[in-house]
Amino acid sequence: MRAALAGTLLTAFLVAPVHADDSACKRHISVVGRAVETRAPDFAEITIGVEARGATAAAALDAASKAVAGISAQARTLGVPPADIGTAAVTLQAATRAVVRPGGGSTEEPDGYRASNLVTVRLADMDRLGDLLRQALQSGANRIDSVSFGLRDPDTAESALQVAAARDARARAEALAEALGTKLGPLCTLSTQGGAPFPMANRALAAPMPAKGRRVPIEAGTIQLSSEVSASFAVVP
Repeated sequence: MRAALAGTLLTAFLVAPVHADDSACKRHISVVGRAVETRAPDFAEITIGVEARGATAAAALDAASKAVAGISAQARTLGVPPADIGTAAVTLQAATRAVVRPGGGSTEEPDGYRASNLVTVRLADMDRLGDLLRQALQSGANRIDSVSFGLRDPDTAESALQVAAARDARARAEALAEALGTKLGPLCTLSTQGGAPFPMANRALAAPMPAKGRRVPIEAGTIQLSSEVSASFAVVP
């Protein structure tokens, strides 16, 4: 993998020691190496559910829960394992309505209950995401709270990027040493800092429900990962 290199170079040619007991590092070059990679996501995660009203608290909650049970069943028919289906939120609250009084005033009066039940589904086969949304609608869903994409094993990708960033740091240090007429010595210090992966496009929140029967077009976009390494190398004449 040849990762893209980005950012400015932080350098210093110092006289003070990095470690008091390490004379080899009294003169050193400090650099920052960076690596960036763009990958296609390998899973989609959607939080979808139902908001329902009822004359009683039980009626409202039962209506929302029945529809969400249908959404979970549809997800299982698409091959989603039970471990990738989980409740995201359950809410229940009293509802009110405004009543206009003679003379123009208004008051709030009880109007039953409002309940919502949301489930989060992680889908490995992202080509089926549009089908899942359509089938969820047919099961009674009327809320899509989020659609996002990610990597199941970001640590492996981050480890590879750290190696690339370390190589970049050494290459930068070697170039500086050559420019200064010195030679690069052993490594003195090393610290790493990874960048959290984030989608480059196509993250949707509070999306409207699609028309019944129409497959919802969803594009996964890409995910960018980055890693940064700070290193210092001893220099010798």
